[in-house]
Amino acid sequence: MRLAHRLFFYVLAIVAVLVIAVVLIIDNRLQARVIEQTIDGLAREARLVAAEWRDRSTSDRVADVAGSALGHRVTLVDERGLVLGDSEFDGDALRALENHNERPEIAAARAATMGSARRMSSSAGDEEFYVAVRAPLGVARVSLPTRSLEAVFDRTRADVLVAGAIALALAAVLAIWFSRSVSRPVEELRDVAREIADGDLTRRPTLSAPGEVGDLATALYRLAEQLGTRMSALQTDRALLAAVVSSLEEGVIAVDSGALVVQANDAARRLLDVSARLPFSIDMLPREPRLRDALTNAMHGARSGPLEMSLNGRTLLLTASPLEHGGTVLAFFDVTSTRKLEAVRRDFVANVSHELRTPLTVIAGFSETLGEEGVPPAQRRRFSEMIVSNTTRMQRIVDDLLDLSRIESGGWVANPAMVDVEEAVDEVMTVLRAAAVAKEIGLEARIDPGAREVYADRTALGQILSNLLENAIRYTNRGAVVVKTEPVGGGVEISISDSGIGIAAYHLPRIFERFYRVDSGRSRESGGTGLGLSIVRHLVEAHGGRIDARSTEGAGTTIKMLFPSPADIVATSQRNTAGQTH
Repeated sequence: MRLAHRLFFYVLAIVAVLVIAVVLIIDNRLQARVIEQTIDGLAREARLVAAEWRDRSTSDRVADVAGSALGHRVTLVDERGLVLGDSEFDGDALRALENHNERPEIAAARAATMGSARRMSSSAGDEEFYVAVRAPLGVARVSLPTRSLEAVFDRTRADVLVAGAIALALAAVLAIWFSRSVSRPVEELRDVAREIADGDLTRRPTLSAPGEVGDLATALYRLAEQLGTRMSALQTDRALLAAVVSSLEEGVIAVDSGALVVQANDAARRLLDVSARLPFSIDMLPREPRLRDALTNAMHGARSGPLEMSLNGRTLLLTASPLEHGGTVLAFFDVTSTRKLEAVRRDFVANVSHELRTPLTVIAGFSETLGEEGVPPAQRRRFSEMIVSNTTRMQRIVDDLLDLSRIESGGWVANPAMVDVEEAVDEVMTVLRAAAVAKEIGLEARIDPGAREVYADRTALGQILSNLLENAIRYTNRGAVVVKTEPVGGGVEISISDSGIGIAAYHLPRIFERFYRVDSGRSRESGGTGLGLSIVRHLVEAHGGRIDARSTEGAGTTIKMLFPSPADIVATSQRNTAGQTH
């Protein structure tokens, strides 16, 4: 049932109840008031009759005259209770009336001046109102049949009922107007509230009503404004959260209580190799046992992790956390690089230990032998030379390690400037020429006129050339070592070629690793630390350049290094900054 109909029937029912209550109250009150006024009137009439009653002998005539004048029955009773006069009885009928001393109104009048009663008349045969007053000669009584009062009551009741019906009709008209005036704004507010609940936060109430309905419209307007603001803020927060989750390197997957994946960022899709559209079943996740066990436990409220597992060639740490209202969140952290670094660290420690063990063993052994008596002077001298040689080797290893650590940790920063390549090459060749001549190896520099200057740190360039030329001489037994420059793009490419033993193809990808040796025995015998090429690679890359090795086993090796120009370095930096910003 519509609100207008309900209001109409409710108001009409209330008015009807009120009209009925008013009619009943008026009827009762009217009866009481009429009876009270009738008794008062009869009492006044009785006093008037009592005043006119002066002679016992004329009692019946006084009663008849008074009854005829008043239109009511008048009865005169002496002190003994005998009826001396009655307006309705004469002669024998009058004398036949019974003694009235026991009548309640008579007894009350004798006792308290006036008395009244309503009862059936034994002589008249109908119900009457009796009012009696004490008189000098006895008691004067006036009575009135109740049927005359009932006629008055009936007419009055009819008038009240007509008035009630008219009031009820007017109330119905007012109820229709009232129900419509109340229901229309309420229905509009209902429609607005429904549209807001359905997601249309632009809907606003248009009415301007007084009282509580107006207050409700204002409150709903404010509610819509606040909901719009909060929804906008919530959408912004959700977009921000989605952007943050999407940008995480860690993979994040949200599973609801129905075992459906409802959220998965790009990192999770990449790590798990999942491309299905959301939402999708957890059955589409990889069948890795640890992943499945952690997911099952989390769905039952138990947290798991971090658990390490191998998936798609990667090492992942998995954490599964249950949600308060069902479901779970899976977080994947790719530790592949970390595990590789740990492996490199272990290899590094093992290589350093291995590199230092041999010279330390030699030094300890020869030192112990020198402490013995009877060692010939020639052997002492040879042992001392071996101790010095191995000490020098350890010193070179430590120095190279310190240089490499300083470069890798950022403790060393290149201070590039335009450097004359020919001068730098001449300085290094001057230092190494004696070693080259001893092995009958020629040193040659071919400097291109268009690539005479390179943008590099002067000290770092000298260290790069020194390490590479020293390596070339170490692994070359004949022929020549050639340093050549040529312009490439806006930069300069420096290449160092030798005609030595060369490097097998499967060694080339690893020659720039720390302590990696193609021929470890020969390298140690010649004083190599296994760190030179690694230092060279880091120094070249610190200039924004790149290094490459090409070799043919038995035919020699060529190391090429590209040093970019200042303009190229700036352009590369700008591209990297723009890429990080996006």
